[in-house]
Amino acid sequence: MSEQGCIKCGSTDADSKDVAMTGTGLSKMFDVQNNQFTVVFCKNCGYSEFYNKQASQASNIFDFFFGG
Repeated sequence: MSEQGCIKCGSTDADSKDVAMTGTGLSKMFDVQNNQFTVVFCKNCGYSEFYNKQASQASNIFDFFFGG
């Protein structure tokens, strides 16, 4: 399998971080951050993709980001 790189700039230099966000309704009103995501971003151009943390596995995220 060959790495295709970032879909915007072609770079293969990426990183990830976990983030939490509020939803809608009461969770937004009370600032309850119950939605968790892993963000994969290109270090060259900043292009980012969000992945639902509960539905994804860290080992597969980079492969998906790079079109693997």
